[in-house]
Amino acid sequence: FLVGAGLSALAGWGGMLVATDANVRTTQAAKEHGLGRALRVAFTGGAVMGFTVVGLGILGLSIVYWVLTFGYDNHDDSFVQESFLFDDNFDPARADKDAVDLQIQLHYAANALAGFGFGASSIAIFARVAGGIYTKAADVGADLVGKIELDIPEDDPRNPAVIADNVGDNVGDVAGMGADLFESFVGSIIAAVSLSDGSMQTVLLPFWIAGVGSIASIISFFAVGTQNDATQQQLNRALHKGTIVGTVLTAIFSGFVTHFVFEDHRSYGQKILGCIVLGLIAGVLIGQVTEYFTSYSYWPTQSIVKSGATGPGTVIIQGLGVGMISTVLPTIILVASIIACEALAGEYGIAIAAVGMLSTLGITLATDAYGPIADNAGGIAEMAHLDHSVRATTDALDALGNTTAATGKGFAIGSAVLTALSLMAAFKKRAGLTENGISVEIDEPVVLAGALIGAVLPFLFAALTMFSVQKAAGAIIMEVRHQFSTIEGLREGTAEADSDRCVAISTETAVHEMILPGLYALLTPITVGFLVGPRCLIGLLGGSITSGMMLAIMMANSGGAWDNAKKYIEIEGASGGKGTEIHKACVVGDTVGDPFKDTSGPALNILIKLMSIVSLTIAPFMQSYSKDWEHWYYGILPLLLLLIGNFIIYVLFWRNEHVVSIESKPEPIHEPDGKPVEHEEETSPMVSMAHDIT
Repeated sequence: FLVGAGLSALAGWGGMLVATDANVRTTQAAKEHGLGRALRVAFTGGAVMGFTVVGLGILGLSIVYWVLTFGYDNHDDSFVQESFLFDDNFDPARADKDAVDLQIQLHYAANALAGFGFGASSIAIFARVAGGIYTKAADVGADLVGKIELDIPEDDPRNPAVIADNVGDNVGDVAGMGADLFESFVGSIIAAVSLSDGSMQTVLLPFWIAGVGSIASIISFFAVGTQNDATQQQLNRALHKGTIVGTVLTAIFSGFVTHFVFEDHRSYGQKILGCIVLGLIAGVLIGQVTEYFTSYSYWPTQSIVKSGATGPGTVIIQGLGVGMISTVLPTIILVASIIACEALAGEYGIAIAAVGMLSTLGITLATDAYGPIADNAGGIAEMAHLDHSVRATTDALDALGNTTAATGKGFAIGSAVLTALSLMAAFKKRAGLTENGISVEIDEPVVLAGALIGAVLPFLFAALTMFSVQKAAGAIIMEVRHQFSTIEGLREGTAEADSDRCVAISTETAVHEMILPGLYALLTPITVGFLVGPRCLIGLLGGSITSGMMLAIMMANSGGAWDNAKKYIEIEGASGGKGTEIHKACVVGDTVGDPFKDTSGPALNILIKLMSIVSLTIAPFMQSYSKDWEHWYYGILPLLLLLIGNFIIYVLFWRNEHVVSIESKPEPIHEPDGKPVEHEEETSPMVSMAHDIT
C-alpha cells in the first residue's frame, strides 16, 4: 500500500514539476520559433508525465512482486496441480521442488499485490477528485466574473482567479490524469497476475507486454512533429501518428513475446495475442470516437454552435444530447472486445486485453498531458502581454489540447472498465465463489439489490463533486468581485490582484470536498461485502461499472463538446466570432461543461476502480461466507463509520454553505480611454443561468 501510494504521488509530483517548466518554454518557443517548435516542446513536457507513470508503475510493481515472493515455502500440492495449466501429465510427487515452490510463492505474492493497487487508488482519488474540484472552481469563477460580467480577455492578469486557474490545469489535468491512469496501469497488471493462478507464463506475460509497450511508446514519441503553418487537422494527424505508430509497434512486439513465452503452446499463445491486439484496437477506436464527438472539425460540436442562435438553453440541451448519444459506439466497442476476449482466453483474456490497451500509456498520456501545458502557455502569453501572433499560436495548440484531453478521457474510461471488470473477476475467484460453486445470478434478489446500489453510486458521486465545484466556484466569484470592488487601480491594471487568496480558497475547498466522495468509494464495498456477503458485493461492482461507464462518457464528451464549441467561435470565427450572442451562449455551455469533463466525469473512473481494488483486498475475508448475511455483524463498524463521517462532514462543511448573489457583480471595467466596456442586456440572465445549471 505504501509503495503504491508513494509511487503514484511521485509520478504526479514529477509530472507537475516538468509541466510548469514546459509551460514557459512552450510560450517562448511559440514566440521565437512558431507552431512546430511549440508543439514539440509542449508534447515533450507531456511525454515526461507519460513515461514517468509507466516507468514507476513497471519498476515498482516488479520489485514489490519479487520481494513479496520471499517467505512462502508451503508445499500445497492441490494448488500446484492447478497452476501448471499447460501440463496435463503433471505429477507433484515427481516435480522439481524449486519449481513447485516458485509457483506457490508467485500465487501468494499475487494475493498481496492488491495492497499496491489500493495505495495507488488512494492517491488517485485525492489527485483526481480534489484536483478536479480545484481546477474547475478556479476556472468557472474566473470565467463567469472575468469573461461574462467584466468582459475582459481570458487569462487577463487583472483577474485574481487566473493564477489559480492555471495552477489547477496542472493539478487536475496533469497530476490527476496521471494518477488515474497509473491506477489503471498497475491495476490491469495486478488483475492479470491474480487470474494467472501462479503459472510462470501467465504471470510473466503482463509485465513483458507492459515493457514492450513502453519501448514502442518511446519510439513513437519521435514520430510526432508538424510545420509552423499547420492547420488543426494537420496538428491532429501529427499526434495521431505517434499513437498509431505506438499501437502497431506494440502489436508486433507482443507477437514476439507471446511466441517466446508460449513456445510450447502456440495455439494458446495465439489466442492471448489476439486478446492483446483487441485491447490495442479498442483503445484506438474509443479515442477516435471521442474525437469525433468533441472536436470542432466534426458535426456534433458544430451543431452545438448552431444551437446557440436561440440562446444558452438550447446550447445546454444540444450538448447533453451529444454526450448521451456518444455513449453508444464506445459501449459497442467494449462489449465486442469483452465477448471476443472471453471466448479466446476466458477471464484472463479480458485482463490481458486491458494490459494491452494500457501498454501504450506512455504515448497516450503524453498526448493528454500536452493539453494543459499548451493551455497554460496561452495564459502566460496573455499575462506577459506578448504579441497577438503568439497567443494565436498557443490558442491553436490549446484547441488541439482540448481534443486530445477529451480523447485521453475516453481512453481512461475504456481502460477503467476493462481493468475494473478484470479486478471483479479476480475478486470472485479469490473470495472463493468460483471454487465453492456459489451461484451469482442477476435474477437473484441479493445480487440485483447489489447491482442497484452500485448503479446509483456513480450518480451520487457525480452529484457530490458537482455540488463541490458550485460551492468552491461561488467562493472564488465572491472573492474576485470583492477584489475588483476594493483594490484601487485593479480595474485599470495599475494595481496587482491578490492571487494567493484565490489559490488558498481553491485548495482548502478541494481538500474538504473530496472527503465525502472518498468515504463512499472506500466504505461502501466494505460495508456491503461484510454486511450482506460477496454475492451482493459482486452485484454492486457490476452495477457501478455499468452505470459509471455510461455517465462518465456522457459527462466527459458533453463537456469536451461544449468547450470546443466555444473554441470554434473564438479560433475559426464561426457564427460571427467573439462577442456575439452565440459566443456568449456557448461560454455558458462551456461553464457548465467544465465540471462535467474535468471533475465529475473523470472522477467516476476512480470510483469504479477503487471499489474493485478494495473488494479484491478484502476478498480473503469473504471466503468464510457460505450464505448471505452469515457474518452481518462485521459490516456494522464500516456502516457506522460511513454514517458518522456523513454527519461530521455535514456539520463542518455543508451546514453553513455560503450563497452567491448574482446581483452583487461589479461594475464594468473602464478601459484606459475612460470609456466603459459595453455589455449586452442579456448578460445578467446568462450569468444567472450558468449558476443555476451548474
